[in-house]
Amino acid sequence: MDYREKHKISVYLTEEQLNRRIAEIGADITKRFAGESVYLVCILKGSIFFTTELAKRIALPMTIDFLSASSYGAQTKSSGVVSIKKDLEQSIEGENVIVVEDIVDSGHTLSRLMQLFESRNPKTLTICTLLDKPERRVVKDLKVDYTGFVIPDKFVVGFGLDYDQRYRNLPYIGFVEDVE
Repeated sequence: MDYREKHKISVYLTEEQLNRRIAEIGADITKRFAGESVYLVCILKGSIFFTTELAKRIALPMTIDFLSASSYGAQTKSSGVVSIKKDLEQSIEGENVIVVEDIVDSGHTLSRLMQLFESRNPKTLTICTLLDKPERRVVKDLKVDYTGFVIPDKFVVGFGLDYDQRYRNLPYIGFVEDVE
């Protein structure tokens, strides 16, 4: 049995919708930081698809680095406990840092990471997320600078987002219909 047959997944955002919105965000970032360079921080693993597509659409000199943090494990809801598994390889001091996330829901993970990054003295520090679930936000003062799509409080997969490490490779964002 194909692993995709294990869960019912309905398409919410098509590949075309994703590409169009990512191009708009890339243009906005290019305009905002014109004449400067940017330092993209990809939050692994979920943001890898979004980060690579976004990077192709930013017409500026850039550095890309990776940080792995987790608060989910094999669950569909955040545990609230954030662990950093892989830190950045270079200093972000004096850089225009753009933290690239796949999804912001409770805000716990990203809030903790932003405190860490702020302590490293970047020139600017902004957040760019593909998906935002404001209904689930617990950390109310978290400011997201660039948002691809605001979505309802449903569990999503595809375009890098997973359910127990599966479905990341779907070219669209879909709702998992049979997960509580």
